[in-house]
Amino acid sequence: MSDRTAAAFVGLGVMGYPMAGHLAVKGHPMRVYNRTGTKSAQWAQEHGGSAHPTPAEAVAGADYVMTCVGNDDDLRSVVLGETGVFAGMKEGAVLIDHTTTSAVVARELVEEAGSRGLGFLDAPVSGGQAGAENGALTVMVGGDVATFVAAEPVMQCYGKTVMRMGDVGAGQLTKMVNQICIAGLVQGLSEAMNFAMAAGIDAKRAAEVMSGGAAQSWQMDNRAPTMVDGQFGFGFAVDWMRKDLGICLDEATRNGAKLPVTEIVDGFYAEIQNMGGNRYDTSSLILNLKNDK
Repeated sequence: MSDRTAAAFVGLGVMGYPMAGHLAVKGHPMRVYNRTGTKSAQWAQEHGGSAHPTPAEAVAGADYVMTCVGNDDDLRSVVLGETGVFAGMKEGAVLIDHTTTSAVVARELVEEAGSRGLGFLDAPVSGGQAGAENGALTVMVGGDVATFVAAEPVMQCYGKTVMRMGDVGAGQLTKMVNQICIAGLVQGLSEAMNFAMAAGIDAKRAAEVMSGGAAQSWQMDNRAPTMVDGQFGFGFAVDWMRKDLGICLDEATRNGAKLPVTEIVDGFYAEIQNMGGNRYDTSSLILNLKNDK
């Protein structure tokens, strides 16, 4: 596949803006759309390419179209309809959706894509804002093998790890597994750091020494020090985590999996929202443990 493969990006938020930038840097002619038009104009001025007033116009002529929006309803709103992505895509083009959604909407959209002669991959990402900016995301992909193999070089422009997990829907299910893991990890880390401070030891040093052992995690390495300092402005917001955990809990209702810890931690995040911490990052769980909260 040529590095000059035409691409379009719909949704230039915290994740999409730098992801689209990596595509431009790698030589893909880019067309972009964002619901707030000033954002897409700013991106085009910074990276080249062109900004467009509707999703359909943005994706015209693109071989690969990436979407990264908020939730199931947001995705449907930009993909379907007279001015949506599907209306503007050329036959044989592939939509790669990087939104974290339910597996249900992924399966809806692959059916619609197939009826139009289009390809579709559900490809949620992990790695946060820093991963997007550094081109080091983990991309969990659902879709048929041929479509994945053709699209993999495009996703490697911003993904350090790009892996097919199965048919459409499997990418979203894998992202749910990821979020379930993170919920438990962050709560455990919050309790550990709070305990360390209450016990009168240097919590940052405790995290540093533990990072050389079995308790090590990305969350410990990157969020333990900022938790201790009471800094919670590092990307992935509580509102978005609650959205994701809601998707996990809904899917668990369908498949019968038990998620007792996830359900509890979701409630703890609701408490953070009630404090006004909707835009705090996920490590703000430690605030629930403060005696003076």
